[in-house]
Amino acid sequence: MDSEFNDQGIFENLNTNSNLANRDAFFRYRISEPFTLFDSFHRYRDNEKFSYSTSGSGSYSYSSNESTVSLNVTNASGDYCYSESKRVMPYQPGKSLLIMRSFIFATPQANLRQRVGYFSTQNGIYLEQDGTTLYWVLRSYVNGTVDNSRKVAQANWNGHKFDGSPFYQRQLNVTKANILWMDIEWLGVGDVRCGFIVDGVPIVAHTFHNENINTAVYMTTAALPLRAEIENLSTTSGSSSLKTICSTVISEGGFQGLSTQDHAATTIVKTDYKTLSTPGTFYPMVSMRLKSTRLDAVVLPTQVDVLCDTSDNLYWKLMINPVLNSTAGFADYSTYSSVQIDTAATSITTSGIVIAAGLVLQRSESTLGGINNFNFQLGRTIQGTSDVLTLAIAGSANTVKGVAGIGWMEIV
Repeated sequence: MDSEFNDQGIFENLNTNSNLANRDAFFRYRISEPFTLFDSFHRYRDNEKFSYSTSGSGSYSYSSNESTVSLNVTNASGDYCYSESKRVMPYQPGKSLLIMRSFIFATPQANLRQRVGYFSTQNGIYLEQDGTTLYWVLRSYVNGTVDNSRKVAQANWNGHKFDGSPFYQRQLNVTKANILWMDIEWLGVGDVRCGFIVDGVPIVAHTFHNENINTAVYMTTAALPLRAEIENLSTTSGSSSLKTICSTVISEGGFQGLSTQDHAATTIVKTDYKTLSTPGTFYPMVSMRLKSTRLDAVVLPTQVDVLCDTSDNLYWKLMINPVLNSTAGFADYSTYSSVQIDTAATSITTSGIVIAAGLVLQRSESTLGGINNFNFQLGRTIQGTSDVLTLAIAGSANTVKGVAGIGWMEIV
């Protein structure tokens, strides 16, 4: 029976499901309730939960047969393609944050760098292959500049090296489909464990130890996006593709985040209600977006309120990224909030993606979800542009007047 002491001095059997990965980041057995904060798979199309950035001849493509989005580069120096989830994931102190991603790296070659993990341009953890060498990297922005110095090559991993040698599981081939996982204590000083799923079992490859070591937190935040990158650092011998498959982020042991709750509406002065001049035409009432300085905030729209000043019917829609006739009216909701609000736009040039809708007779309140519902969370692109969420209403008769509002929560 193959056994050894792990890097923490605890005896474990490598041929059973008894190693430390069966416990979460806070050493609790993984029998507690998992709460899904985010998941992604691409069955019939690119699910639009990620945005992309390319340079040169870099590109991305979707394969319906493989349910996969590929990040592609030619052999040209400077080509790249990055993908990043539009949402960052909320983190709750004391709950283990578990991340899993399935992927296939391109065949390694000189001057080709590939990354996949849970990270942004400033903070996070990821698997990297630079040339032919694999690394686990912990990135930090604590000192105000990006620090990638905690970069550990496969030969120096302090867990299972996956190099085929005794006690280190099978030979890892990242050009085949694999599932990487990591879990995070954070609290500013907790451990980060990284590894791969082997025969249905999470195996630790490397642990970044942080407690009783650093003079500050090891990275700025654990509220981060999922990200993947492929990039030519110089000319390569041929084109390459990194395949991204599925991903999930889970709060182990449930989620009970604290939040502030706010609400913004058009004027409640009846003489100033907005007039819906043309029946069946949708008019913007309230729009919201993230502040440009707080694009990693977690903001959850939770309710819609609509009121008509007559007995006519109203139809409301909640849209993501419509084209408004003007965005000049956006202003900070408050100094503490991460949200900007606009009630000044008067028309919609192009309809956005409808994520909720309903009919109203005089007055209605619709609940979108509470603090544990992330379906309506405001996102942003990899280029740093916030989603715009717009509540629009249409009347059933001429010159109907109405008032409307959006309520939301901000996880703090």
